[in-house]
Amino acid sequence: MSDSVEKELLLGKITPSASHYAPELLYPIPREQARSTLGIPSELPFYGVDVWHAYELSWLDGQGRPVACVGRFSIPIESPNLVESKSFKLYLNSLNSEHFDTSAHLIDRVQGDVSAVAGAAVTLDILSLDDPSLAGVALPGDCIDSCAYVAAEREPKADMLRISDSSGDVVEESLYSHLLRSLCPVTGQPDWASVLVAYRGERLDHGSLLSYLVAYREHQEFHEQCVERMFCDLHECLSPEFLQVQAFYTRRGGMDINPFRSTNKQATPLGRMNRQ
Repeated sequence: MSDSVEKELLLGKITPSASHYAPELLYPIPREQARSTLGIPSELPFYGVDVWHAYELSWLDGQGRPVACVGRFSIPIESPNLVESKSFKLYLNSLNSEHFDTSAHLIDRVQGDVSAVAGAAVTLDILSLDDPSLAGVALPGDCIDSCAYVAAEREPKADMLRISDSSGDVVEESLYSHLLRSLCPVTGQPDWASVLVAYRGERLDHGSLLSYLVAYREHQEFHEQCVERMFCDLHECLSPEFLQVQAFYTRRGGMDINPFRSTNKQATPLGRMNRQ
């Protein structure tokens, strides 16, 4: 990240909550720089979406009564920008004392503001606090956290991943780990997540995947960038018929981020999981 961009970020700075509606707080992070480092072309080699849950979304209705709900944002990966998470939180907090006659009015305003910063159409679904879709799910497949483990390097590298045998047999499996920790590229603070990898191709060595994921412990990158790095490295190792990667980051500041990347245009991300 360039010094000029970092100086303008609110992340890592003491910032009071806004007392009035403040869309100017939203801050874009261009996707292009990280993608060019990974050699990702402008015609993306994957499909997907970044799903955010905002657990502290609140405003005032037409009578001044507070409304509290959960917002589920879907940010298309074709958008030129990420939305920086602290700026997103502060922006949503700035809505707390704003009056909206209906939730549809709130949705229109927020979708417009966030879309303008992301550079593409962002959708917002308003969920009641008792909405059954907010129930956490267990990840499908096999947990690799107890696999034979080789002490990880300090940075993830594609050559850490290995095929488990040379038979060339094609398998289809889902693997997950709860041991992902990466670092914020601005503050250096840890971000925690579970990761689900589903693929069809030659069998991936499970221990090598675990070592690779643990290598992110000292790696500084935004959530979305980490998942795209994983996808690219796994694709390089496996040359799979199908590949899907989703990370489920635990919430910070009342928000969680769930980047999802897949070779299948029709695939959809899972909802929030238990630890979120």
